[in-house]
Amino acid sequence: MDNPLAVIGTVGELCALGVRIVIDDFGSGYSSMSHLTRLRARKLKIHRSLVADLAVDPDAEAIVAAVISLAHRLGLRVVGEGVESEAQVARLRANGCDDGQGYLFSQPLAAAQFEALVRERYMD
Repeated sequence: MDNPLAVIGTVGELCALGVRIVIDDFGSGYSSMSHLTRLRARKLKIHRSLVADLAVDPDAEAIVAAVISLAHRLGLRVVGEGVESEAQVARLRANGCDDGQGYLFSQPLAAAQFEALVRERYMD
């Protein structure tokens, strides 16, 4: 995001080709609320550092709740990253988070392993 105007132009061109954009690691690094209105994203992924503190830090939960609410008002789906406990899932759900990803659900998998996992959990 050293050159936001160039990024916005490139993202616009990609979207015109049918590419769907997800804003990753929101809440860390170069993330900015102004990017939410300029980039034509479909989803926003909340950074794992915010999710990690959900069950123990009311301030983290307040931030996550605000980000989820803001994202939904902008028409974005929300993914909580780094989910490692049922308590985190409960807090994300209570705040309206759409999806979660993390070791609670599965470790990173190769394509063949992922296919087997999906078949086992959802197709039997």
